[in-house]
Amino acid sequence: MQMMRKRTNCYIYTRVSTSIQVDGYSLDAQREKLRGYAAYQEMTVVGEYSDEGFSGKNIQGRMEFRRMLEDIQAQKDSVDYVLVFKLSRFGRNAADVLNSLQLMQDYGVNLICVEDGIDSSKESGKLMISVLSAVAEIERENIRAQTMAGREQKAREGKWNGGFAPYGYKLENGLILIAEDEAEVIRIIYDRYVHTSDRISTIAEYLNRNGYTKKLRQNNMLPTFSADFIKAVLDNPIYCGKIAYGRRKTVKRVGTRNETHIVWADDYPVHDGLHEAIVSEEVWQLAQKKRKNTCFAKEKLKDSDHAHILSGILRCPCCGKGLYGNVARGKTKDNKIRYYYYCKNPVKATGHSCGFRFNLEQSKIDTLVASIISAMVNRPEFVEAIREKLGTAVDTSTIEKQIDTLKNSLRLASGIKSHLERQMDTMNPDDPFFDQKIADLQRRYDFQYERMAEITEELDAANDQLQAMLQEKLTTDSIYQLLLVFDQLYGSFTEIEKKKFMQAFIEKIELYPEKQPDGNWLKHITFNFPIPTKGGQVTEYPLESREALETVMCFSREPSA
Repeated sequence: MQMMRKRTNCYIYTRVSTSIQVDGYSLDAQREKLRGYAAYQEMTVVGEYSDEGFSGKNIQGRMEFRRMLEDIQAQKDSVDYVLVFKLSRFGRNAADVLNSLQLMQDYGVNLICVEDGIDSSKESGKLMISVLSAVAEIERENIRAQTMAGREQKAREGKWNGGFAPYGYKLENGLILIAEDEAEVIRIIYDRYVHTSDRISTIAEYLNRNGYTKKLRQNNMLPTFSADFIKAVLDNPIYCGKIAYGRRKTVKRVGTRNETHIVWADDYPVHDGLHEAIVSEEVWQLAQKKRKNTCFAKEKLKDSDHAHILSGILRCPCCGKGLYGNVARGKTKDNKIRYYYYCKNPVKATGHSCGFRFNLEQSKIDTLVASIISAMVNRPEFVEAIREKLGTAVDTSTIEKQIDTLKNSLRLASGIKSHLERQMDTMNPDDPFFDQKIADLQRRYDFQYERMAEITEELDAANDQLQAMLQEKLTTDSIYQLLLVFDQLYGSFTEIEKKKFMQAFIEKIELYPEKQPDGNWLKHITFNFPIPTKGGQVTEYPLESREALETVMCFSREPSA
């Protein structure tokens, strides 16, 4: 009797990293090679998986690789083998390679590395995989170390290390030169910070209100100046003629095996640069001294159980700044501590003084705002509309498109980088212009390296923004749920919990410049998200109307909660 041969099914997995192609083999070339091998071995290819533009240092970013493992765990196609071109395409991290292989073998699936001649179903094959995967990981770390060592050497020589030139400079032929149309702003920032009492936010406000606009370019796409921009300028030694190396470093996330993130280093080497300084080293050091003296969190010394519930939410009617909480010990017989909201912005950057000098008693204002919210949420149409809003989807299409664009940019930059690598590898040392050509290619290569790092940071930020949007939806739903039982719960909150609620619910509360004849200070409330009302929904709630005013005055006569 003739025995029927068992049908052998297999998956094909291919990958091209962000930096190199294996021995010149593109994804299509790898696929053809693997399909040919499968046909020769009389295997049936029942699935193909491919990751393009992802490093093999771990499996976290390789979605197709992870999908393949999930299909194996689900025993989707009854596969016997996974075919890869070389072991380095399967992974370069030894632990990941062995863990993934063990998972596959738990479901009866083995790995064949065609070019390496490795079959994990054989004892010698598994041993060879252990050795080669460790070698691949060491090779990856060596490449990274050599690349970083080259960049560190450029910094020691005072050369620009690639990427976009910092604001105030322009990049020409690999050198950074002063851009006079931007340098004026840099000098103003240092001059005002060092020689006046201006704070960082005050300097940003001064620039924006005095006609200075930021030049738009690749890494500066907002026309206005922000406090973060001022901080970055003040903290960068590039402006006093220095080149810093290692201000940002990649570190491993605690509790993970391969996940990393970028952090700012507290200490890093600084070298004399070949470029011209915009400010003197003396001025830069004075700025650092002031930064050190002012850049700390003030410790709360009094009344740790008390919270200024509406601090930052109440806006000064004169200058628009948020009101702060103030504490005053009474000189009356009861000797009680009294709390107020006040504006501590006596002089603005333009020299104009803020004339709002009233201290608003916190207990009255806090109770009044809580009463308004209570009146709103007790309306039947409000309750009905809130219940309809719970669970609605959030629109993330715009940020998802941005993420896709950044991924495409990353693939493009990595493709250019790979092309430059191949050009450098095939350069003829006997070419009379070899040194100049290799230096030009290296400069362009370094630029792509920096560009990829910047895109990766933008991609991380976009992903964080996406998660924040989803988290904001959860937060909004939580606030809506709380509003449905506001009267039952708010009175039992601690003052800190009340403050957190108000910050999540209300963006700002505008005040009248003076107390109104009826005793009211509140003029306008702006919420963080739409609030249902009769006939629709609003994010702004004016308190000038008769209905709103009657509500305010009705509840303002009630005793404090």
